[in-house]
Amino acid sequence: MKILVIIPARMGSSRFPGKPLKKIQSKPMIEHVYRNVSKNKLINNTIVATCDNEIKSFIESIGGTVVMTSKKHERASDRCAEAVTKFEKINNINFDIVVMVQGDEPMVHPDMISEAINPMLRDPKILVTNLLGKIKNSEEFEDPNCIKVVTNINSEALFFSRRPIPYQEQLDLKSVGKQVCIIPFKKNFLIKYSRMKPTPLEILESVDMLRILENGFKIKMVKTKYDTCPVDTQEDLIKVENLIKISLNSL
Repeated sequence: MKILVIIPARMGSSRFPGKPLKKIQSKPMIEHVYRNVSKNKLINNTIVATCDNEIKSFIESIGGTVVMTSKKHERASDRCAEAVTKFEKINNINFDIVVMVQGDEPMVHPDMISEAINPMLRDPKILVTNLLGKIKNSEEFEDPNCIKVVTNINSEALFFSRRPIPYQEQLDLKSVGKQVCIIPFKKNFLIKYSRMKPTPLEILESVDMLRILENGFKIKMVKTKYDTCPVDTQEDLIKVENLIKISLNSL
């Protein structure tokens, strides 16, 4: 099976403008993501999907591949659908799986790609998976930038929310999980997703995956053994900088 990783990135983040090119350990955040995911042995290609020439110029300066996309996309998944269509046409290639890795995950480990893809390789009925991470404390549980997930007994998503779910009077960290934005799609399903109209809960929560659930499709959640720290704010950037320093010093 041919597998493509797409890193959607744009400079116009409402919460942290310009964050893909903010530096961590003297390298722009998008470079950390690009180099980390490119180390995975299952994938055939890694590209960045962007609407910004600053990102395009930087990625090409480090030998990376960029597909320019529309500025109109509200959802990263829609940007990825446009990018894979263009990349396939330009290169006369057809992919089976597209893995979306958000450009604000600088601590992504290459093996996380395999974790997310493997259930799909074993079961052809799975159309999309998400990695499921652990919530570490009450602050993260309350943080609207952390997307909480509740699942059924088959590890399929029931709902995603920026609010603390499921409700509990006394927080039990063993019973809560968060979305980690390593998201493989069957390529044909990603294209189908992009043709669906945005849905009410998707718009309210600003979560791509709700469009899938609201249209009656299943999302397989896959627990990851890795801890990551996405960057949504300047404070997150400082936190990641310190975590990477600690990791390097322990080697």
